[in-house]
Amino acid sequence: MVLQYDGLVIDFPLVPPGDRLVVSATSFVDFERCPESANARFRGEYGPPSRPSFVGGLAHRIFARHLQHGPIGPKEFEQVCKEEIGGTPSLNLRMGELGLKPSQIPALVEETRGLYDRFVKFPMDGFKGAEVSLEVEPQADVVLRGRVDAVFDDAGRVRLVDWKTGRVGGVDDQLGFYSLLWALERGVLPTAVEAISVKTGERQRYEPSLETVTALAGRVASMVTTLRTGWAEGTDLERVGGPWCTFCPLLEECPEGRAATAVMATS
Repeated sequence: MVLQYDGLVIDFPLVPPGDRLVVSATSFVDFERCPESANARFRGEYGPPSRPSFVGGLAHRIFARHLQHGPIGPKEFEQVCKEEIGGTPSLNLRMGELGLKPSQIPALVEETRGLYDRFVKFPMDGFKGAEVSLEVEPQADVVLRGRVDAVFDDAGRVRLVDWKTGRVGGVDDQLGFYSLLWALERGVLPTAVEAISVKTGERQRYEPSLETVTALAGRVASMVTTLRTGWAEGTDLERVGGPWCTFCPLLEECPEGRAATAVMATS
């Protein structure tokens, strides 16, 4: 299916009909790593939460608050963190899942404060928006959805930014997905999409082209086709072991995952 937006033409291959499927950058990246692990998450099976992911989620809320409402003073920082934890359902839920107690909040706040102190040193020239939600339905019952941490205008050119609170790692698939989503919803390619580690200062830049977003659209369509075919036939998908297995919901029952984590434990 050829999709045209304000002169931008992207070919999104046809997929078999089926249940409504919402694809996010996270689910796409998960699928590219291990199809069956992503499949489990579509079934509502999630791995154990982690403390770093909780701090990362809180830090992202603090970054967005800074961009939207201005700097957060040292004296009010702890109270702002408590407000974000209490007012963000996902953080509240994860706090319970991790068994974190109110007495542990000050330590979490200090860890988050360290990330925030680094964050405010990054240049913010051209900032246009924080936590920008994007959603498009390229075919019936196939929804692509995502949220961009920050959007910048660099002399009339759009640059999307994804803040990281750890190492950047391999993020081309994630950044490519944001490029595709922006192009489909806004009808224009972003000039660049960047992953920036607040913790280490690492920066990875991805400059999309019509060819790369069209190729990625094909990979997303292939993902949808594989998932729907597996659901229709009642079969499991391919399993691939790697560093991502540590927090996979299938770890205990997956030979590939257990082998991967065993290797990591001895390396």
